Amino acid sequence: MTMEEKREKLVDRLVRRNYITDKAVENALRNVPRHKFVPEEQREKAYIDRPLPIGSGQTISAPHMVGILVEKLSLDGDEKVLEIGGGSGYNATVVADVLEEGRVISIERIESLAEKARRNIEEAGYQDKIKVVVGDGSKGYEAEAPYDRVFLTAGAPKLPEPLINQLKDGGMIVGPVGGRRSQVLVVGKKRGDELIEEEWGRCAFVPLIGEHGFKE
Repeated sequence: MTMEEKREKLVDRLVRRNYITDKAVENALRNVPRHKFVPEEQREKAYIDRPLPIGSGQTISAPHMVGILVEKLSLDGDEKVLEIGGGSGYNATVVADVLEEGRVISIERIESLAEKARRNIEEAGYQDKIKVVVGDGSKGYEAEAPYDRVFLTAGAPKLPEPLINQLKDGGMIVGPVGGRRSQVLVVGKKRGDELIEEEWGRCAFVPLIGEHGFKE
């Protein structure tokens, strides 16, 4: 079975199980070649629905979790999106595929991973829609603020204040909140000075390391 066939089979399964209900997100998962975002030795496992190691103690999230996270962003297609925890570049690329006129700014604290992410994104053909920067994601990225959407791919003790401050009024922030090993997915909607939070299902992400996250 080819990588493309494995990808189609995986996404079909995610749709059947109602992990994905949004057609644009479904199409993005079909379009983005996940096997190009994992290390060579993990490529045969790229279309198994589970997280995989990508080096430096980090992981690429399970495909169903990526689908859920991107759906919770409720993208229209023209948003400016800030991603915290760039990893391999896969999540940012799935978001970029959903966007028509929008773009993604992705922050990764580990320079070697950020460099790999840039290469992966370019190989997949999405470099015009995604900017990868190195830095402490818990502090956001003031240079491009404000953002329509912010999402975290690492678990934080709470949604970091700088990220909320860099969000537009009416914008949304989505991320795992809790401990270092287990969290709850939280969706926050900014209304004036208030953030209205809703909790979704339990999840498990690597910890967000930084000034407004966990200590290393």
